[in-house]
Order: sequence, then C-alpha cells, then structure tokens
Amino acid sequence: MSVRRSGAAFAAFALALSIACAQAQSPGSAAKAGAPPPEASPNDIDGPTLFASVCGFCHQDGGRTEGKGPKLAGSKRSDDFIIARIRNGKPGTMPAFGGAFSEGQIIAILAYIRALEDDGN
Repeated sequence: MSVRRSGAAFAAFALALSIACAQAQSPGSAAKAGAPPPEASPNDIDGPTLFASVCGFCHQDGGRTEGKGPKLAGSKRSDDFIIARIRNGKPGTMPAFGGAFSEGQIIAILAYIRALEDDGN
C-alpha cells in the first residue's frame, strides 16, 4: 500500500472514530425522556464544602445573606432554574460552572441551597 493510500485510510478512520465518539457522548432525546433525574453520588464532593470553596465568595454567610450574589436561603426559584443558573451562569454577574462541576456536584449544591434555613434577613 502506498504512503498516499495509507494516509487517506488513516484520515478516514480518524474521521469515523471522531464521529462515533461524538455520537456516544450526546445521548438522544429518547434516552433523556426516560432517564431519572440526576442525583449526587457518594463520590461527589459534599454540597456544603463545594459551596463554601467556590460559591461562598459571592453568596455570603454560606448563602444565607446577600453579598456580591443574592441570598439563596429561602429562594422561591425552581430547582430547574437554580440548576440552569449554576450550569450557565448569568452574563456580567455569575460565571457558568457547567464545565467545572459534574451533574452530581450541581445536584449536591442544589441540595445544600434547599437545606439552608431562612432566618428572615
């Protein structure tokens, strides 16, 4: 086999492999429809520690009081809204953490926020 043919065969193989990997990483809508909601696993860092180390700079007193970011204790926002805000951020005010946190870590942070007691302040 000539160098030109083997190079073309390698390029075709690499293209097919990259397409297969991309399809494997993006589940179809049918898989999403029947999938249970994500949960924090025992292998994920616990919500309070993750919140304190990453979110606590802007959400003061562990999210119980307003700081650079809003107070989160007693939030009336839906779980879906909070998850989307953690994942996608808010331009100009909050960075997106979807690329930094696993789905389980995002759920652990949501669970932490929901467990916060609102002291009325």
